[in-house]
Amino acid sequence: MAAQEEGDTEMMAEPPAKPEPEAPVTQVETNSQTDSQTKQTPDAVDGSPRPQSQEETTTLPEVLSEPKETIDFKVMWNKKKYDITFPLDDTVEMLKKHIQGLTGIPPAMQKLMYKGLAQDQKTLRELKVTKGAKMMVVGSTLDDVVAATTVDKEAIKEEEKKEKSQKESFSSQKLHKKILDKGKPDDVMPGHKGKEKLPTVPLSGMLNKSGGKVRLTFKLELDQLWIGTKDRTDKLPLGSIKAVVSEKIDGQEEYSIMGLQLGPTEASRYWVYWVPSQYVEAIKDAILGKWQYF
Repeated sequence: MAAQEEGDTEMMAEPPAKPEPEAPVTQVETNSQTDSQTKQTPDAVDGSPRPQSQEETTTLPEVLSEPKETIDFKVMWNKKKYDITFPLDDTVEMLKKHIQGLTGIPPAMQKLMYKGLAQDQKTLRELKVTKGAKMMVVGSTLDDVVAATTVDKEAIKEEEKKEKSQKESFSSQKLHKKILDKGKPDDVMPGHKGKEKLPTVPLSGMLNKSGGKVRLTFKLELDQLWIGTKDRTDKLPLGSIKAVVSEKIDGQEEYSIMGLQLGPTEASRYWVYWVPSQYVEAIKDAILGKWQYF
Protein backbone atom coordinates (compact mmCIF):
# COMPACT_ATOMS: atom_id res chain seq x y z
CA MET A 1 0.00 0.00 0.00
CA ALA A 2 2.84 2.34 0.81
CA ALA A 3 4.55 1.47 -2.46
CA GLN A 4 1.41 2.19 -4.40
CA GLU A 5 1.04 5.56 -2.74
CA GLU A 6 4.67 6.37 -3.49
CA GLY A 7 4.12 5.52 -7.17
CA ASP A 8 1.03 7.62 -7.29
CA THR A 9 2.96 10.48 -5.79
CA GLU A 10 5.63 10.25 -8.47
CA MET A 11 3.04 10.19 -11.24
CA MET A 12 1.31 13.20 -9.84
CA ALA A 13 4.56 15.09 -9.57
CA GLU A 14 5.33 14.70 -13.31
CA PRO A 15 4.26 17.83 -15.22
CA PRO A 16 1.55 17.39 -17.83
CA ALA A 17 2.75 17.11 -21.40
CA LYS A 18 2.28 20.19 -23.59
CA PRO A 19 -0.25 19.76 -26.41
CA GLU A 20 1.28 19.60 -29.89
CA PRO A 21 0.56 22.76 -31.90
CA GLU A 22 -1.86 22.42 -34.75
CA ALA A 23 -0.34 22.50 -38.22
CA PRO A 24 -0.55 26.10 -39.50
CA VAL A 25 -2.64 26.81 -42.55
CA THR A 26 -0.15 28.31 -44.97
CA GLN A 27 -0.86 31.16 -47.36
CA VAL A 28 0.30 29.02 -50.24
CA GLU A 29 -2.56 26.58 -49.72
CA THR A 30 -5.08 29.42 -49.49
CA ASN A 31 -3.77 31.08 -52.61
CA SER A 32 -3.66 27.77 -54.43
CA GLN A 33 -7.27 27.14 -53.56
CA THR A 34 -8.26 30.63 -54.68
CA ASP A 35 -6.36 30.28 -57.94
CA SER A 36 -8.02 26.93 -58.54
CA GLN A 37 -11.43 28.48 -58.01
CA THR A 38 -10.56 31.45 -60.24
CA LYS A 39 -9.41 29.33 -63.15
CA GLN A 40 -12.59 27.25 -63.18
CA THR A 41 -15.49 28.35 -65.29
CA PRO A 42 -18.99 26.87 -65.48
CA ASP A 43 -19.47 24.22 -68.07
CA ALA A 44 -21.96 25.18 -70.77
CA VAL A 45 -23.83 21.85 -70.41
CA ASP A 46 -24.19 20.82 -66.77
CA GLY A 47 -22.85 23.88 -64.89
CA SER A 48 -19.87 21.95 -63.46
CA PRO A 49 -16.58 23.89 -63.32
CA ARG A 50 -13.96 23.29 -65.95
CA PRO A 51 -10.49 24.81 -66.46
CA GLN A 52 -10.27 27.79 -68.82
CA SER A 53 -8.16 26.93 -71.86
CA GLN A 54 -5.21 28.98 -73.16
CA GLU A 55 -7.09 29.47 -76.43
CA GLU A 56 -9.95 31.26 -74.63
CA THR A 57 -7.57 33.68 -72.93
CA THR A 58 -6.05 34.87 -76.23
CA THR A 59 -9.17 35.08 -78.39
CA LEU A 60 -10.54 38.41 -77.05
CA PRO A 61 -7.49 40.59 -77.83
CA GLU A 62 -7.38 39.17 -81.33
CA VAL A 63 -11.00 40.21 -81.92
CA LEU A 64 -10.42 43.72 -80.55
CA SER A 65 -7.44 44.33 -82.83
CA GLU A 66 -9.24 43.53 -86.08
CA PRO A 67 -7.52 45.64 -88.82
CA LYS A 68 -9.31 48.36 -90.78
CA GLU A 69 -9.96 47.98 -94.51
CA THR A 70 -7.40 50.04 -96.42
CA ILE A 71 -6.86 51.26 -99.99
CA ASP A 72 -3.64 51.88 -101.93
CA PHE A 73 -3.47 55.06 -104.03
CA LYS A 74 -1.10 57.82 -105.10
CA VAL A 75 -0.89 61.45 -103.99
CA MET A 76 0.78 63.98 -106.30
CA TRP A 77 2.23 67.29 -105.19
CA ASN A 78 4.90 69.57 -106.63
CA LYS A 79 5.87 67.02 -109.32
CA LYS A 80 6.33 64.33 -106.66
CA LYS A 81 4.34 61.13 -106.20
CA TYR A 82 3.65 59.47 -102.84
CA ASP A 83 2.36 55.91 -102.47
CA ILE A 84 -0.20 55.88 -99.66
CA THR A 85 -2.08 53.12 -97.89
CA PHE A 86 -4.95 54.57 -95.87
CA PRO A 87 -8.16 53.32 -94.17
CA LEU A 88 -11.20 53.58 -96.42
CA ASP A 89 -13.43 54.78 -93.59
CA ASP A 90 -11.12 57.60 -92.45
CA THR A 91 -11.97 61.16 -93.51
CA VAL A 92 -10.26 63.60 -95.86
CA GLU A 93 -9.42 65.72 -92.81
CA MET A 94 -7.48 62.79 -91.32
CA LEU A 95 -5.77 62.17 -94.67
CA LYS A 96 -4.61 65.82 -94.75
CA LYS A 97 -2.85 65.31 -91.40
CA HIS A 98 -1.10 62.26 -92.87
CA ILE A 99 -0.07 64.24 -95.96
CA GLN A 100 1.33 67.00 -93.75
CA GLY A 101 3.86 64.49 -92.46
CA LEU A 102 4.95 63.75 -96.04
CA THR A 103 4.95 67.23 -97.57
CA GLY A 104 5.04 69.70 -94.67
CA ILE A 105 1.86 71.45 -95.89
CA PRO A 106 -0.47 72.35 -92.97
CA PRO A 107 -3.95 70.80 -93.40
CA ALA A 108 -5.55 74.27 -93.48
CA MET A 109 -3.47 75.13 -96.56
CA GLN A 110 -4.23 71.91 -98.46
CA LYS A 111 -6.78 71.35 -101.20
CA LEU A 112 -7.25 67.70 -102.17
CA MET A 113 -8.57 67.16 -105.67
CA TYR A 114 -10.25 63.87 -106.58
CA LYS A 115 -13.02 64.20 -109.14
CA GLY A 116 -13.32 67.77 -107.86
CA LEU A 117 -12.56 69.32 -104.47
CA ALA A 118 -12.62 66.68 -101.69
CA GLN A 119 -14.60 67.86 -98.64
CA ASP A 120 -12.98 67.37 -95.21
CA GLN A 121 -15.88 65.44 -93.70
CA LYS A 122 -16.06 62.88 -96.50
CA THR A 123 -14.48 59.43 -96.10
CA LEU A 124 -12.41 57.79 -98.80
CA ARG A 125 -15.16 55.22 -99.23
CA GLU A 126 -17.72 57.98 -99.79
CA LEU A 127 -15.41 59.55 -102.39
CA LYS A 128 -15.20 56.13 -104.07
CA VAL A 129 -11.40 56.13 -104.08
CA THR A 130 -10.22 53.06 -105.98
CA LYS A 131 -6.97 51.10 -105.85
CA GLY A 132 -4.21 52.87 -107.78
CA ALA A 133 -6.20 56.13 -108.02
CA LYS A 134 -4.38 59.47 -108.21
CA MET A 135 -5.20 62.34 -105.86
CA MET A 136 -3.73 65.82 -106.34
CA VAL A 137 -2.65 68.11 -103.49
CA VAL A 138 -2.77 71.86 -104.08
CA GLY A 139 -0.96 73.99 -101.54
CA SER A 140 2.35 75.42 -100.37
CA THR A 141 4.35 75.00 -97.19
CA LEU A 142 4.68 77.95 -94.84
CA ASP A 143 8.36 78.24 -95.73
CA ASP A 144 7.50 78.50 -99.45
CA VAL A 145 4.86 81.15 -98.79
CA VAL A 146 7.23 83.23 -96.69
CA ALA A 147 10.02 82.89 -99.25
CA ALA A 148 7.72 83.95 -102.10
CA THR A 149 6.42 87.02 -100.32
CA THR A 150 9.46 88.25 -98.41
CA VAL A 151 11.46 89.10 -101.55
CA ASP A 152 8.97 91.67 -102.77
CA LYS A 153 7.59 92.75 -99.42
CA GLU A 154 9.41 96.07 -99.21
CA ALA A 155 8.68 96.98 -102.83
CA ILE A 156 5.00 96.22 -102.37
CA LYS A 157 4.85 98.35 -99.24
CA GLU A 158 6.27 101.28 -101.19
CA GLU A 159 3.63 100.85 -103.87
CA GLU A 160 0.91 100.71 -101.25
CA LYS A 161 2.16 103.97 -99.74
CA LYS A 162 1.98 105.60 -103.16
CA GLU A 163 -1.56 104.37 -103.65
CA LYS A 164 -2.67 105.73 -100.28
CA SER A 165 -1.11 109.09 -101.01
CA GLN A 166 -2.92 109.40 -104.32
CA LYS A 167 -6.17 111.31 -104.03
CA GLU A 168 -7.51 110.18 -107.38
CA SER A 169 -9.57 107.03 -107.51
CA PHE A 170 -8.81 104.39 -110.12
CA SER A 171 -11.85 105.52 -112.07
CA SER A 172 -10.48 109.08 -112.31
CA GLN A 173 -6.98 108.14 -113.42
CA LYS A 174 -6.24 108.62 -117.11
CA LEU A 175 -4.94 105.05 -117.49
CA HIS A 176 -8.31 103.58 -116.48
CA LYS A 177 -10.68 106.33 -117.52
CA LYS A 178 -10.09 105.79 -121.23
CA ILE A 179 -11.31 102.19 -120.88
CA LEU A 180 -14.27 103.04 -118.66
CA ASP A 181 -15.40 105.77 -121.03
CA LYS A 182 -16.16 103.08 -123.62
CA GLY A 183 -19.01 101.97 -121.40
CA LYS A 184 -20.00 98.68 -119.86
CA PRO A 185 -19.71 95.71 -122.27
CA ASP A 186 -23.03 94.21 -123.32
CA ASP A 187 -21.97 90.64 -122.55
CA VAL A 188 -20.41 91.27 -119.12
CA MET A 189 -21.74 89.08 -116.32
CA PRO A 190 -24.32 90.70 -113.97
CA GLY A 191 -22.81 92.40 -110.94
CA HIS A 192 -23.98 93.55 -107.50
CA LYS A 193 -22.51 94.93 -104.27
CA GLY A 194 -22.76 91.72 -102.21
CA LYS A 195 -20.35 88.80 -101.88
CA GLU A 196 -20.46 85.43 -103.61
CA LYS A 197 -18.26 82.41 -104.16
CA LEU A 198 -16.53 81.96 -107.50
CA PRO A 199 -18.90 80.65 -110.14
CA THR A 200 -18.32 77.27 -111.76
CA VAL A 201 -17.94 78.96 -115.17
CA PRO A 202 -15.23 81.41 -116.31
CA LEU A 203 -15.67 85.11 -115.56
CA SER A 204 -16.18 86.60 -119.02
CA GLY A 205 -17.19 89.78 -120.86
CA MET A 206 -14.60 91.96 -119.07
CA LEU A 207 -11.97 94.24 -120.66
CA ASN A 208 -8.19 94.54 -120.34
CA LYS A 209 -6.14 97.75 -120.54
CA SER A 210 -6.08 97.49 -124.35
CA GLY A 211 -9.87 97.47 -124.46
CA GLY A 212 -9.99 93.85 -125.62
CA LYS A 213 -12.25 91.18 -124.17
CA VAL A 214 -10.77 89.06 -121.38
CA ARG A 215 -11.97 86.10 -119.34
CA LEU A 216 -10.63 84.61 -116.10
CA THR A 217 -10.75 80.84 -115.55
CA PHE A 218 -9.73 79.46 -112.17
CA LYS A 219 -8.20 75.98 -112.44
CA LEU A 220 -7.87 75.28 -108.71
CA GLU A 221 -7.13 71.60 -109.29
CA LEU A 222 -4.01 72.72 -111.20
CA ASP A 223 -3.27 75.69 -108.91
CA GLN A 224 -3.51 77.97 -111.96
CA LEU A 225 -5.34 81.04 -113.28
CA TRP A 226 -5.99 81.13 -117.02
CA ILE A 227 -6.22 84.62 -118.55
CA GLY A 228 -7.83 84.30 -121.96
CA THR A 229 -8.15 86.85 -124.75
CA LYS A 230 -9.17 86.57 -128.38
CA ASP A 231 -5.63 85.70 -129.44
CA ARG A 232 -4.14 83.71 -126.57
CA THR A 233 -4.53 82.10 -123.15
CA ASP A 234 -1.89 82.59 -120.47
CA LYS A 235 -1.76 79.88 -117.80
CA LEU A 236 -0.36 81.47 -114.63
CA PRO A 237 0.56 79.55 -111.44
CA LEU A 238 -1.38 81.13 -108.57
CA GLY A 239 1.87 81.46 -106.64
CA SER A 240 3.32 83.74 -109.32
CA ILE A 241 0.71 86.45 -108.63
CA LYS A 242 2.22 88.68 -105.95
CA ALA A 243 -0.76 90.84 -105.05
CA VAL A 244 -4.30 91.79 -106.08
CA VAL A 245 -5.66 95.34 -105.87
CA SER A 246 -9.20 96.41 -106.62
CA GLU A 247 -11.58 99.34 -106.41
CA LYS A 248 -15.24 99.77 -107.26
CA ILE A 249 -16.03 101.84 -110.34
CA ASP A 250 -17.33 105.31 -109.48
CA GLY A 251 -21.07 105.52 -110.06
CA GLN A 252 -21.32 101.79 -110.89
CA GLU A 253 -20.21 100.11 -107.66
CA GLU A 254 -21.63 96.76 -108.72
CA TYR A 255 -18.50 96.46 -110.92
CA SER A 256 -14.81 96.86 -110.05
CA ILE A 257 -11.38 97.51 -111.52
CA MET A 258 -8.86 94.82 -110.58
CA GLY A 259 -5.08 94.68 -110.94
CA LEU A 260 -3.18 91.35 -110.79
CA GLN A 261 0.43 92.08 -109.83
CA LEU A 262 2.70 89.67 -111.71
CA GLY A 263 5.99 91.26 -110.60
CA PRO A 264 7.47 93.46 -107.88
CA THR A 265 6.27 96.85 -109.19
CA GLU A 266 3.09 98.58 -110.23
CA ALA A 267 4.16 98.41 -113.87
CA SER A 268 3.68 94.62 -113.79
CA ARG A 269 -0.03 94.81 -112.98
CA TYR A 270 -2.45 93.21 -115.39
CA TRP A 271 -5.60 95.36 -115.32
CA VAL A 272 -9.10 93.93 -115.71
CA TYR A 273 -12.18 96.17 -115.98
CA TRP A 274 -15.85 95.54 -115.24
CA VAL A 275 -15.23 92.68 -112.81
CA PRO A 276 -18.52 91.83 -111.02
CA SER A 277 -17.95 93.21 -107.50
CA GLN A 278 -19.54 90.24 -105.74
CA TYR A 279 -16.63 88.00 -106.86
CA VAL A 280 -13.72 90.29 -105.90
CA GLU A 281 -13.12 88.84 -102.41
CA ALA A 282 -13.46 85.26 -103.69
CA ILE A 283 -10.88 86.00 -106.40
CA LYS A 284 -8.43 87.34 -103.81
CA ASP A 285 -8.94 84.31 -101.56
CA ALA A 286 -8.42 81.91 -104.46
CA ILE A 287 -5.19 83.61 -105.57
CA LEU A 288 -3.64 84.66 -102.27
CA GLY A 289 -5.38 82.38 -99.81
CA LYS A 290 -5.82 83.38 -96.17
CA TRP A 291 -2.04 83.47 -95.50
CA GLN A 292 -1.14 87.02 -96.48
CA TYR A 293 1.92 88.59 -94.89
CA PHE A 294 1.54 92.07 -96.32
